[in-house]
Amino acid sequence: MTTLKKGDKAPNFSALDQDGKPHQLTDYAGKKLVVFFYPKASTPGCTAEACDLRDNFERFQANNYELLGVSADSAKAQSKFKDKYEFPFPLLADEDKAVIQAFGVWGPKKFMGKEYDGIHRTTFIIDENGIIDEVIEKVKTKEHAAQILK
Repeated sequence: MTTLKKGDKAPNFSALDQDGKPHQLTDYAGKKLVVFFYPKASTPGCTAEACDLRDNFERFQANNYELLGVSADSAKAQSKFKDKYEFPFPLLADEDKAVIQAFGVWGPKKFMGKEYDGIHRTTFIIDENGIIDEVIEKVKTKEHAAQILK
């Protein structure tokens, strides 16, 4: 789905989080950034994935990582999701899909025999210089932190 790969410069995105605070790639210069795209807030797989990242957040911080979750949900939906599960990282409300499109994770999907367009669960690990270090397309929702923190 995505055309971005290891060694590519990460898209210089800009979007608002669940509280209306802006985030852009340049805010994270000098840190490693995990940008994880998920289909929909508060659904079982997305909840398992985000909770696994939350439960390992101290390990991410110890390794100089920042985390950003992204979906096309509204700021209100993202805020409820973040508050309910006490996520220590921001969730971008990318309703116009600008960040989702920039990273190339929007496209045709299949679920229970039906085809539709949606977000492909994909994670990008971006280094301190804004270069993509890894693209994880086969996300294991319950073990995602282990996939990132090898």
